[in-house]
Amino acid sequence: MEEEFYFDFSDDAQRSVERYEEMIRNQDQYFFDAQAFENIIDYYIDKSDPVKALQVIEYALNQHPYAAVFLVKQAQLYFITDQLDSAFAALEKAEMLEASEAEIYILRGNIYSSLDQHALALDNFQKAIEFAESTDDIYLQIAYVYQNMLDYENAIVYIKRSLEQNMENKDGLYELAFCYDILDKQEESIQFYKEYIDNDPYSYAAWYNLANSYHKLDLFEKAIDAYDYAILIKDNFASAYYNKGNALVQLDRFAEAIEVYKQTFEYEKPNADTYCAIGECYEKLEQMDEARAYYKKSVKMDPKMADAWFGIGVTLNFEERFFESLHFYKKALDLDGENPDFWFAMADAYYKLGQIEKSIEAYDKVLEYNPLDVEAWLDFSTVLYEQGKLLEASEIIADGIKNNPDAAELYYRMVAYLFALKKGDEGFIYLETALSIEPEKHYILFEYLPQLQDNGMILEVINRYIK
Repeated sequence: MEEEFYFDFSDDAQRSVERYEEMIRNQDQYFFDAQAFENIIDYYIDKSDPVKALQVIEYALNQHPYAAVFLVKQAQLYFITDQLDSAFAALEKAEMLEASEAEIYILRGNIYSSLDQHALALDNFQKAIEFAESTDDIYLQIAYVYQNMLDYENAIVYIKRSLEQNMENKDGLYELAFCYDILDKQEESIQFYKEYIDNDPYSYAAWYNLANSYHKLDLFEKAIDAYDYAILIKDNFASAYYNKGNALVQLDRFAEAIEVYKQTFEYEKPNADTYCAIGECYEKLEQMDEARAYYKKSVKMDPKMADAWFGIGVTLNFEERFFESLHFYKKALDLDGENPDFWFAMADAYYKLGQIEKSIEAYDKVLEYNPLDVEAWLDFSTVLYEQGKLLEASEIIADGIKNNPDAAELYYRMVAYLFALKKGDEGFIYLETALSIEPEKHYILFEYLPQLQDNGMILEVINRYIK
């Protein structure tokens, strides 16, 4: 509401305020014209003093009882101070005095929208359109109501109507991108923003949203080009730099991403997310000292940044400082206890430290939170296999197959375990399934149990699938 009430305070307005405050001090009655009262009311609103603003309105209504503008302002103040019944009453009086005032219906629509009374909100916004000289903001308000109703298709219709009337409405551009994203209609989003850019090639917001849509479709090169155009138009566009960095990361261009992330610091204060992103880039480049330094900057700025605590652990793990890494993995898990990646790292560190039971417990957690992680099923079974728990290893793979029925790697591993358990007949069944899914991955079987390369029957089955 603050933006709605903001006004340009002139010398005349200042004199009106001084004269009003003199009147209050003298306990007198001065006459003010309607514009002077509006200036005084807006002054107190701008000072975040709704109580004094409401007092001024009482004086204004006494001197100008038929001026609906003061009732509308009164209703606005009642609304922002959560006095909704009084707000409705003030608007009803205003409507009786000036039924063609669009602001009455806009404000009433906003109040109904805040109460999730969507139909009444829409009715009032539609009525406001009948009387308003400019309707682009009203169309956007209607779109917000439809968003609250989770009707994003209709929200898009009204956002587009708003943009047709005011192409400079940046809020509309961002809301449209949000709706397309919710509906997973990135192609439509791209088409819209490309057409929009044809009409307004210097809209940095349009280029930015186009880039985001390309990014969501994994078209990272196109996304980077669009981010560059947004930055060219608005060189202090920190969000565009940050998202461009993210796109570069997806292309494994980590050194470039670091430079782009650092550029955001020229236009906004450093933040924990960006420090963490830079740390991850250095980690991918295996520059662990630099990575750890940025992860530490991240957690210093935001101690709840779980990914950064985890990143510190990863750098220590890389340096084979497994015991130290556990401390930081635990810090990450304290903040995000259901993150399977964190548990996977814990399981691996415990395994490398020879703490097998704790490793097994951690693997249980990984698969509880992400049963679709094929690598976790494989690694968990390997730990059991190495402990001589062959039957349990095969049972783990069986569970993995139930959760990932199309993962050929799990079937090939099951073949190895079944042959090791002297259950060759069952093993051939799993081998046929694995080969029917991904025959080219049959080498996995021999990597795990090289001796099976000498089994003529296995080679015969494989040759039926390999052309």
